[in-house]
Amino acid sequence: MWKETDVLLVIDVQNDFCPGGKLAVPGGDQVVPLINRLARGFKHVVLTQDWHPSEHKSFATAHPAKNPFEIAMMHYGPQTLWPDHCIQDTHGAEFHKDLHIPHAELIIRKGFREEIDSYSAFFENDRKTPTGLGGYLKERGFEKVVCAGLAFDYCVRFSAEDAKKLGFDTEVIEAACRSIDLDGSADAARKAFAEQGIILA
Repeated sequence: MWKETDVLLVIDVQNDFCPGGKLAVPGGDQVVPLINRLARGFKHVVLTQDWHPSEHKSFATAHPAKNPFEIAMMHYGPQTLWPDHCIQDTHGAEFHKDLHIPHAELIIRKGFREEIDSYSAFFENDRKTPTGLGGYLKERGFEKVVCAGLAFDYCVRFSAEDAKKLGFDTEVIEAACRSIDLDGSADAARKAFAEQGIILA
C-alpha cells in the first residue's frame, strides 16, 4: 500500500504525553500499538522528540504570573504556556517503552532552544527557523508524508500543515493520534486539514 517515496512521521510518542506524564494527552498511550502496526507497513520512518531545556520559556513556571494553558506573548507572537514537560535527558522525554520501530531512520529533536517553542517537525514556532527535516526529506526523494502521534491538534497539526506547505502530499492517520482538545482545537485542526487539502484518514 505504501510506496518507496512515502515516509511515516511519528510525532512525540513520549512518556510525558502519555497517561501519568507531565502533559498527558487523554488516551495518549493508546496510539502506541496502532503506530507500531502502521510502521511495519513503511520502509521509511522518522520520529520526532520534544526535547526542552529545564528553563524553557514555553513553560508556565517561567512566567510567575501565569498558569498552565494561559497565553503569553513571546517575541514570535502568542504562545500557550505548558506544564514543564519533555525535559532533556529525563524519563518524561523518553519514547514510550512499548514504541517499537527499530527501522526508524532519523530522530528529529525539537524545542531545544530555550527562547522558542517548536510544535512542528519542520519549523519552530516563529514559523521561520527550520529543523532541517524538510531538506532531509526532499534530498532523499520522498514525496508523501504520513503523520501519526501526539497531539493531533498541536504537534501533529503543525507538522502536517508544514509538510503540505513544503510541497509534500500529506496525510494524517487520525486513529493513530490523540488530542489535547483545548478550546475546540481538535475540530479546528480537522477544519484546517480540509481547507488545505491534507488527507484525514
